[in-house]
Amino acid sequence: MRTLGKISNFATSTFALWVILFALLSFFIPQGFAWIAPHVSLLLGIIMFGMGLTLSVDDFKGVFLAPKSVLVGVVAQYTIMPLTAFGLAHAFNLSPEIAAGVILVGCCPGGTSSNVMTFMAKGNTALSVTVTALSTLLAPILTPSLTYLFASQWLSVSFMDMFLSIVQVVLLPIVLGVVIRMLFSKQVSKSVEVLPLISVIGIVGVASAVVAVNKESIMTSGLLIFAVVVLHNCLGYLFGYLLAKAIKLNFKDQKAISIEVGMQNSGLAASLGLAHFSPIAAVPGAIFSVWHNISGPLLANWWGKKEQAEPGVKKTA
Repeated sequence: MRTLGKISNFATSTFALWVILFALLSFFIPQGFAWIAPHVSLLLGIIMFGMGLTLSVDDFKGVFLAPKSVLVGVVAQYTIMPLTAFGLAHAFNLSPEIAAGVILVGCCPGGTSSNVMTFMAKGNTALSVTVTALSTLLAPILTPSLTYLFASQWLSVSFMDMFLSIVQVVLLPIVLGVVIRMLFSKQVSKSVEVLPLISVIGIVGVASAVVAVNKESIMTSGLLIFAVVVLHNCLGYLFGYLLAKAIKLNFKDQKAISIEVGMQNSGLAASLGLAHFSPIAAVPGAIFSVWHNISGPLLANWWGKKEQAEPGVKKTA
């Protein structure tokens, strides 16, 4: 188990490199990875089950201990990113499938990697965990509702079909993971350090599959999608930070909310794009998976080093 733990830590710390490597491999050798596409929902369900194993009732205490910060984080998650995606889709005059994919990314809950990035940034990690957990539990209702609201002008959106998909691949696996942790806490605690490795393998698999089945589309529209994804992610960081600052949350909370808003569960977006729209609609989610695992560590390291360099400065604004 120690060896697996070390491998897991290494895989997590080099996550972005693995995503980039396998994205490139799947682009040049698509036949080696296209077979994963039909199993993307299963991979995502396994990832969400792993997330459930890491959660406990204590992770939701933040709702009562700091309700203002949690409320700001969840509201920011489900307003800033969908609105920004909608604006970018219009600004860049995106095709219907790509527009729907970008909006899907914006309407998804925060990604679990945001918790690690918040810790690295010396932000409020407890707040980040609580907002991620709560936004994920709200996803079966809010993600299809917001996708219908913002994307239906481009493509037909079925609220019920998307709701059922999210319940199956997000809510049920998480609830099952939480229950198993409650019933077998000692056994689960011994394997928790290996769970990040499962997440890395799952996200790499999802991204590789999406790239493999979209090689031709990426060759023609890849640079445009990449530009939109980078703007979406960076504006999420910026607007999340500015909102938290305007509401006068402390600096640790500002960092947590900024990262929480900017980093999405892009694996879910890719899975929903494949299942409910078209393969090209999954590309923004796949590219987001690559990019936010580059931008997140860069921002987190900058904030972490900045705080180390100014140990005497009180971070309240």
